[in-house]
Parts: sequence; structure tokens; C-alpha cells
Amino acid sequence: MTDNAATIRTRKFLTNRLLCRKQMVVDVLHPGRATVPKTEIREKLGRMYKTTADVVFCFGFRTQFGGGKTTGFALIYDALDFAKKFEPKYRLTRHGLLKITKVARKQRKERKNRQKKVRGTKKAKVGAAAAAKGGK
Repeated sequence: MTDNAATIRTRKFLTNRLLCRKQMVVDVLHPGRATVPKTEIREKLGRMYKTTADVVFCFGFRTQFGGGKTTGFALIYDALDFAKKFEPKYRLTRHGLLKITKVARKQRKERKNRQKKVRGTKKAKVGAAAAAKGGK
């Protein structure tokens, strides 16, 4: 094999009709080369299974000791809508399909402490006021 060649083999292939996807274990053989990027694996799997790379989700790759072989897991959805419906939010974020906005830790703590000072349904009002104030 040449330096840039990476062979991809799939095993334990399963068609999951309930989740509208194909799932499989992926073995990547890459002797004399560093670990293959997931984007490249997605493109090759997309070509192998006659689909686009945006519906292929690869994760859980572990390189064997000594290098040359990496094993992981892949999911190929029937459509992007099914992927958005069933995939965890963090994987969608990795693909760039979802943007997670987090409130700063200090703001969360301040809000919590303000809520401790009031009782009952007023807690929601304190939280909403903090959100409105933080938006300005």
C-alpha cells in the first residue's frame, strides 16, 4: 500500500428500520499513516453505500496499539431529517447541524442565588427577568 491509502471495511452490518438507518462497525486499515480523519471516513462510507457524507455519522474510533488499524462505529441515516430527529445533540453539533448556546457559568450561579431568595412561582419570574436583562 502507498502512504496515503486507507482501506475501510465494515462488519456487523445491521439495517435498523425503526431508526431509519444502517449501523455498522468500521475497520480502517492505514499502515504507515496516522489515524485517518473522520471526514475522510464519512466520504468513503458515503461512496460505498451510495449516499452523501452528511447523513453518515462516525464515532468511537480507537487505534490499536502499534497503529495501522482503527476500529469504530458508523451510522448511515436514510435522510438528514431522520438524523436530526434521532442523533444526540452533541453529535449534531460536531457535524455543524446544531448550534448550542450556553449561558456563562457566573450568570447561571447568580440566577440560582436570586431564585433562592424567592418562593413558589416567583422563581420563574426572577429567571425570566435575568434572561431578559442578559439579552440587552
